[in-house]
Amino acid sequence: MIQNKTLHILNGTEMYKRFKETGFLKIEEMIPFNEAMCYGEMCENIFSDEFIEMRTRVHNVTRDQYADITLKPLQPLFEENVDHIALWFDEDMFCQMNVLTVLAWLDQREYIGSIDLHLVDDQYKPLNEYSLQAKGYAALYEQVMIHHEMPESVELKPLNRGIELYLNYLKKDNELKLYIQKHRDVPVEKLVSLMIENFREYGLGDTQYFRLIKDSRQGK
Repeated sequence: MIQNKTLHILNGTEMYKRFKETGFLKIEEMIPFNEAMCYGEMCENIFSDEFIEMRTRVHNVTRDQYADITLKPLQPLFEENVDHIALWFDEDMFCQMNVLTVLAWLDQREYIGSIDLHLVDDQYKPLNEYSLQAKGYAALYEQVMIHHEMPESVELKPLNRGIELYLNYLKKDNELKLYIQKHRDVPVEKLVSLMIENFREYGLGDTQYFRLIKDSRQGK
């Protein structure tokens, strides 16, 4: 194993661009995690053929498109030997479900290196930091994201809160859908802006809210 090899995994291309522009991590190796694991179906074996097939349907893209957007940026994670991984994610639900997925994948691969989770705000400024081991997260991922069950306890408080919001988000009459129903006469673009502002804990963006509003107004 290469000694002192650190890989920084960032929540998405926008954070990657910001860190590059500001030279935040200087010459450190960074890769973006371009997924939205809080949305759509998935399977137990992360990044397996079955998983990729499911996620292409969720995002309505081809396998090649999914490979370009999500898998290719992650090749250093898949192919390189690293003994330290640094995760850079927000505290919101969107990011925490991505965190859970990455940790679960590392657990499935029996990764034994050290992991640091850096939580940042919406301006990418560091808020908190946790030191972790990739143990127990595969089972947690399966319980939460496959069976949609709330664990008895989750040591990481931000992840625990993210899971609570995720399971609420999956409910038929969650607070997001109720808000949409109460604002039937508000134009879609305006409603999207309102929801991004009023439901920051969820961390959803334009695409997710447009889809949520469309489905709600079509009675799905």
